Amino acid sequence: MTNPYQPQPSPYLTTPVPSGRPRMFNSTIAKVIWILVPILSLGIGAAVPFVVAAVKGAIKPWLAVVYVAAEVLILGISTAVTPDGESAFVGMLLIFLIVASATHTALLDNDRVTIGK
Repeated sequence: MTNPYQPQPSPYLTTPVPSGRPRMFNSTIAKVIWILVPILSLGIGAAVPFVVAAVKGAIKPWLAVVYVAAEVLILGISTAVTPDGESAFVGMLLIFLIVASATHTALLDNDRVTIGK
């Protein structure tokens, strides 16, 4: 039996501190699904994982803004160059956008990457 008159340690000081920033992915399946978003949408949804990560607090909002601006710029250039979409340049731009956004989505919870976190 403990002495009620003796001060007890505070649970607020003895509990472990949670990690510094929230995680984007709760499981491996969620990570795979989020990586597939830019691939399956053919680049149109390339910025969606970054906007969601910014809302969750996993990354800083400026990184999501950069991705939205880059997506709008790349899709705007690709439609302005040839409206019919029959150009190798347009295809390379879209492939670059898809590969870059899928790769960066996979790196959202990586602790080694510190830019934008």
